[in-house]
Amino acid sequence: MSKTIGIFGLGLIGMALAERLLAAGHEVVGLDVDPAKHEMLRGMGGAPGDATAIWRSDLVLSAVFSTDQLAEIIDQAPDGTGKTLVTMSTCDPDQVAELQTVAKAKGITLVEAPISGTSLQVKKGTALLLLAGDGSGLDAFEEIADAISPNRERVGAIGNGNKTKLAINCVLGLNRAAVAEGLVFAEALGLDPATYLQTALKSAARSDVMAAKGPMMVERDFTPLGRIAQSQKDFKLIRDMAERNGHGGMPMVNRYLEVMENAEGAGDSDLDNSAVFLAVLRMAQAG
Repeated sequence: MSKTIGIFGLGLIGMALAERLLAAGHEVVGLDVDPAKHEMLRGMGGAPGDATAIWRSDLVLSAVFSTDQLAEIIDQAPDGTGKTLVTMSTCDPDQVAELQTVAKAKGITLVEAPISGTSLQVKKGTALLLLAGDGSGLDAFEEIADAISPNRERVGAIGNGNKTKLAINCVLGLNRAAVAEGLVFAEALGLDPATYLQTALKSAARSDVMAAKGPMMVERDFTPLGRIAQSQKDFKLIRDMAERNGHGGMPMVNRYLEVMENAEGAGDSDLDNSAVFLAVLRMAQAG
């Protein structure tokens, strides 16, 4: 059954969500701070709209960059909407749990469905959605969720979606860095990087991250499917959440953040996450 879906945020993930929903026959209304994204949405068959139009939709998705932006969406929402708002970005789990109360006072049911996967995986319908929060709100989302991905897990109370996502992202980010350092080391030894990668993919070191990001590193093609800036934001949140929960000793996370700082300083923030390779290479060459 066709529905009208409102989307706050038309970045890589928001546009991928819109593409999937439109292909499934739903109507999509989207809002972004960048007017160019509105024209891209219009070209796909969607409709740009203001916040009022978004809240008139049958279901509202948030694909904004930060928790503060999610809070602003809720704060500026009209009272008594009676709508379900699904936050699909990586956000602070504790703040999301607090925002649930704020949203409820406005008649909004806030639930989580953060995405584990790249924008390309969203486009292909293979990303994992980590559902958490109010059961009725999640049921409302499930009515259209097959259009996004059949891979979904309910992981408990509100906040657990982003807690799970951050723990997964911790492994993914460190895996990317390990693949990058292995490639930098192989090249330093005089090995052909493409041949090395092909061999490593047949070894016990193989991972989905190596298969997806390794070729991009070898080819120096860092067209963004997910951005360095997003990874840096997530790892800062991982570090902060660990400290909040009495687990401040995260040596690999802290080292990864140093790599991200190098990437930011070199102007790589808008490149794909695989561009961690460039930061590792610079740090290796600097000694």
